[in-house]
Amino acid sequence: MLALFGLIIVAGFMTLIMTKKATPFTSLVLVPLVVGIVAAFVTGAFTWTDIFKFSIAGITSNTDLQITGVAGTAVMLLFAILYFGLMLTAGLFDPVVAFILRVVKGDPLKVLVGTAVLSLAVSVDGDGSTTTLVVCSAMIPVYRKLNMKMMDLAVLIILANSIMNLLPWGGPTARIIAALKVDEGELLRRILPGMVLAALWVIGVAVIRGLAERKRLGVVEITAEELAEVGKTTHPEDIDLGRPHTIWFNFALTMLMMVVLVLGGTVPFVPKVNAALIFAIGFALALVINYGNLIDQRRVVEKYGSSAVQVIIMVLAAGVFMGVLAGTGMSAAMGQALSDWVPDALGSHWPLVTAIASAPGTFLLSNDAFYLGVLPVLNQVGVQNGFAPMDIAIASTAGQAFHLLSPLVGFIYLLLNLTGVEMGKWQLTSAKWGLGTFAAFLLCMFTVGGVPL
Repeated sequence: MLALFGLIIVAGFMTLIMTKKATPFTSLVLVPLVVGIVAAFVTGAFTWTDIFKFSIAGITSNTDLQITGVAGTAVMLLFAILYFGLMLTAGLFDPVVAFILRVVKGDPLKVLVGTAVLSLAVSVDGDGSTTTLVVCSAMIPVYRKLNMKMMDLAVLIILANSIMNLLPWGGPTARIIAALKVDEGELLRRILPGMVLAALWVIGVAVIRGLAERKRLGVVEITAEELAEVGKTTHPEDIDLGRPHTIWFNFALTMLMMVVLVLGGTVPFVPKVNAALIFAIGFALALVINYGNLIDQRRVVEKYGSSAVQVIIMVLAAGVFMGVLAGTGMSAAMGQALSDWVPDALGSHWPLVTAIASAPGTFLLSNDAFYLGVLPVLNQVGVQNGFAPMDIAIASTAGQAFHLLSPLVGFIYLLLNLTGVEMGKWQLTSAKWGLGTFAAFLLCMFTVGGVPL
């Protein structure tokens, strides 16, 4: 019964946003609250007042309920948006944009391939928010200059990040290792071929879309004068806030922050620092060095603060959504129903069953719910049918091809906000190309990955 109510919540949310009957924010908050209260009276598994407790727990984190909160993500996004916004206004990315335009020579095909390669490279840090901020900051002015579709930018970023997120320090892989106690080195070695093939697929998608955009727009001739003006024309009202004389300081500060963010705690002399604190300190330093005038500091904060608030309220709303599903037990019930739905007769092909189940599983449930709740159950069935935990672990990674399209993933609201694309259309477009990523994962895990079919 709880699984049914969980499905009603997810289906209700998706229906409202795809039919444009409500905004994602109101849907994320109101749908789980209304359905959760109804479920309380129907099932009697919890009281209707518990729904509000579960909602807060989803935002702030409540270890007793074992719910992972989103408050830390919200704080990190606040300072990250402010930091990269400041860098965009100060002109840090102007040389990058100009270089890309010089290389691509106004060719949409080269721009899209460059977007794919840049997204794959930046995604190595395993954080979707950072990838979104860096790639969008560098590429949006180029797309605007050439009148290219922002949908292509949003799709390529998510396709690339869904692959690189499988690195051991990424969220899903870490949870798999914790749940099944498998060796992270061996797991990486056996999923790496699939990641490489999927990365090539993403570049292939960029080529396909690039050819279509080249046919639509042609190759635009861009003069040296136009190249110099690209970064400036992005925000003409803030030309006086450009700081070309501090570009090397800004570059060094950004690189230092990325090193601490990616390598912190893994190499000597690089401390492990919380991501929110990294961006908070970085923003404070950048604000003081670039803008000594308090009026200019206030202008920068006000300019990007509104964007930060829009993203943060969506992330906190997602916390309410996840909190109700997890606190009421609906996530666990959905997970159990998902594993029970597959007939035992398919036990001889259990890794394939796991791979296929991971697609809807990681989309409908959070990574915590699926990998810590459902995966151990799937693994138990696999072991009973003669499969090793490593086989089930590898198979479960396939669903990551679609996981980042889930409304439960906080940073996608940042991506949608920056690119201005509509959520439902973006999900459908990304899912279409994500099928290729999913196929690449399956092909490699059942061939060179050593997983029995």
